[in-house]
Amino acid sequence: MSDGEYDRISVIAEDLAGMRSQAFGLAGYLSLPARFCPVRPAGLLKKIPFRFWPDPLRTVPDVDGAERHALFLSVAGKGGAAGRALHRQGHTVVQIQNPRVSPSCFDLVIANNHDEIRGPNVLLSRTALHGLTSSRLRAARETWSERLRVPGRPLMAALVGGANGRFRFGREEATVLARHLIHAARCADAALFVTTSRRTGDEAISVLREAVESVGGRLWSGGEDNPYIGLIACADFLVVTADSVSMVSEAVAGPAPVYVYRLPGKSRRIGLFLKTLEEAGRIRMFEGEPETWPVTPLDDTPLMAREMCRRLGLMAYLRPGD
Repeated sequence: MSDGEYDRISVIAEDLAGMRSQAFGLAGYLSLPARFCPVRPAGLLKKIPFRFWPDPLRTVPDVDGAERHALFLSVAGKGGAAGRALHRQGHTVVQIQNPRVSPSCFDLVIANNHDEIRGPNVLLSRTALHGLTSSRLRAARETWSERLRVPGRPLMAALVGGANGRFRFGREEATVLARHLIHAARCADAALFVTTSRRTGDEAISVLREAVESVGGRLWSGGEDNPYIGLIACADFLVVTADSVSMVSEAVAGPAPVYVYRLPGKSRRIGLFLKTLEEAGRIRMFEGEPETWPVTPLDDTPLMAREMCRRLGLMAYLRPGD
């Protein structure tokens, strides 16, 4: 398709926060409305690996004939299975993350360096895609600064994830992290604020809350008024657990030095991702001894959006630079 033929963006992915964040972060750079079409396998399809789905589009009931003027963004393996089927029908499909099939099955693939894929239609990003633009962060700083900062003291923020298939994070791990955070906050005479995620277990939250509050700090673990973006925008030091590529990517988009705290476990992909950011001078590993160093916010999302539009003839839809 050429400029002028699209009236919307349709995002096809599992209904997971990280996948939505990446797709809508990219979509936000285009002047088209975006809608979410979740992948919902039913019946036997729930038990069949997505590579063997006989009709992947059956898993995306929200996609119908009205989508003929849509630009599709498919995400990861299951979203990519539907995206591949749409591409075969002649639709324009941009795949986000490694689709686990040949990149030639899509118009364009936007992956990360640590995905270790190559191809003439593959764009590689150092960070995960997201929507924390510089303007959003400036607005968050104006909104949150007075609420988060303690006059005369730096702000140390910790973004805590949780256990997944590769890393452990329970009571024991939370106890060790809390000890490091308290030591670092005392060394820097910093106010401490910790946020947790949906994957942080109740026992870990309890340990962190008790430790953080014992030194006059604060912890947010759910509910309304999430300070997550405000912390990225306002912190003088950021500590992020290593389990989430998306969380680290959003953290390094902000102005603060970012420390990454390793968790027990192993992931080759995340290891390669962290190595890339270390070599760029954007992160350091957290050992409990904070120091500042000169950093520049790092976010490859706008670069990926511009190159996507250039390659696919979508420059008319690209929003003005952030």
